[in-house]
Parts: sequence; C-alpha cells; structure tokens
Amino acid sequence: MRLGAPVFVQTEDPVELARAHRAAGYRAAYCPGWLALDQPDRIREVEAAFAAEDVVIAEVGAWGNMIGPDEAKREAHLAKVRERLALADEVGARCCVDFAGTFDPDSAYGPHPRNFAPEGFDFIVETIRGVIDAVNPKRAKFGLEMMPWSFPEDADDYVRLLEAVDRPAFGVHLDPVNIITSPRRYFANGAIIRECFEKLGPHVASCHAKDVELRPNYMSDLRECPPGEGGLDYGVFLRELNKLPQEPPLMLEHLPGEAEYHKARDHVVSVAHSEGLSFD
Repeated sequence: MRLGAPVFVQTEDPVELARAHRAAGYRAAYCPGWLALDQPDRIREVEAAFAAEDVVIAEVGAWGNMIGPDEAKREAHLAKVRERLALADEVGARCCVDFAGTFDPDSAYGPHPRNFAPEGFDFIVETIRGVIDAVNPKRAKFGLEMMPWSFPEDADDYVRLLEAVDRPAFGVHLDPVNIITSPRRYFANGAIIRECFEKLGPHVASCHAKDVELRPNYMSDLRECPPGEGGLDYGVFLRELNKLPQEPPLMLEHLPGEAEYHKARDHVVSVAHSEGLSFD
C-alpha cells in the first residue's frame, strides 16, 4: 500500500521534494502547490523526479462549488476544475478531486433542499460530463468526494453517478469519514467501509485518511479528528484497501503541522502492521 501526506520542506526542487517524501516514510504525495499547467518542462521534471523515488502523485485538488446558483461564479470554478484535471493528467496524478458543492448561494458545500432533488443529481451528472469531455484525460481520473449534504452521499449514490456519467475517466475518491453522519453509521462504520470497497473498489483512485469522533451530546455531535483519536475502523479500511490491485494512495490531511502528521502516520502504520500489512 501507499501512504502519503504533506511534507514540510521549503523547496521547489522536484528531486529534493520527492526524496523528502521517502525520508518521511511516504510513497505517495499531493501534487506540489506551486506547479501549474503552463509549465510543461517543470511538469516533466516533477513527474520524473517522483517516479525515480517510487512516489505516486495521488491527487490534484480543485476544491469549490461545482453546482452553485451564481452562474458566473460557477463557471469560473469549473474553468479551474478543467485546468486542475488537465494538470493531473499531464503530471501523471491518479486523480483530480472536488466535491459536487451546493445550491446554497452562501456556501461552497452546505445543506440546501435542492441538493438531493432529482434535478440536483442530473445537474451534477451533466457538470461532471462537461468537465471530463472538455479535458479528455488519458491518465488521471476525475473524482468527487462523498459529502454529507449533497450527492454522492453513500456508495449507492456513487454507483448511480458512475452509471449515469458513463465516462471511463470518472473515478472514485474515497473518504469514508465524510459519510459517517449519524450514531448508527458511526457504530457501523466498518460495515460501511466494506460496502464502499465492495461496490466501488475497481474505480477507487485515491483515498483520504482521517478519523471521526462521536461526542456524548443530546443532539448528534460528530467531529473530524486525527487518525487514532476517533472510532473509524482502520483495520477494515486498510484490509479492504490492500485488496485493490491499483494501489490507491491513502493520503493524510487536515492536520496543523509536521508533528501531527507524523503522529497520524505512525498510528496508521501501526494498525497496518497489526493487520500483517505494510506501506513499504
């Protein structure tokens, strides 16, 4: 398996950056934030340097609202998504990832009654098709994160999207914490993770590694937290991930600094070892 995370070296030297990932125990990386589509020579340098160190570029993020009601803002974001997908394809990243977004005019991903309406689903399908058809990627997949407040909200939603979009370049980005949205799901999260891999496994391009904590308040109170500080069944997560021949990278995220990333890394690696698995 491949584990990855940000590394905290101040450099734009691709060789130094790739080696820093290996030194930190990673065989996967986020695409460097300073890399741009209009730098073809630099793209080739990055691809070659990371390949030489056996470090896979897991993903290029394109975070924003793909379905927002403000047409000018939406189209500006979709132009960014197309550019990021093209960059992912050029640098050999496994995927470009975004979330669908929301019809709420004041949020990028918040709740709105239209988000789960049939026309909302159809609009997401046409939006994804438009992005993929404009770029026509040959190597990178385009994927959405499952989110609590819009499609896709679970594995069955994603299966419907895969069938409806009907494009080989549409893949899956899997972050199971995002769909642990109730106490029932929290306590059954191992089964939910297995279901995701059973239904979506061949399409998974990259994964995120974090955790979820259920707090004992009267109303359901679920909070994201670092790996090892919540209730996510990492044993199931890693066993299922290890079965996939395409080796989707598992990427740590949303932590404040190097020490926190190293602590999370050590936890995930220790769970892997307890399961007889390895990130080496």
